[in-house]
Amino acid sequence: MAKVGNRQRKTLVCSECSEENYRIEKNVKNTTERLTCNRYCPRCRKHTEHKEKK
Repeated sequence: MAKVGNRQRKTLVCSECSEENYRIEKNVKNTTERLTCNRYCPRCRKHTEHKEKK
């Protein structure tokens, strides 16, 4: 079984309006760099790049 402490909840922030829209779980041991992906921002009303919050 996997270790319990490897997965952490992270927040994705819109790069244009800086609103926190999405919460994800990621394995911090396997993926050490910050996550970036294109998601829909309800405040901007369009698809924008979302980055992992510090």
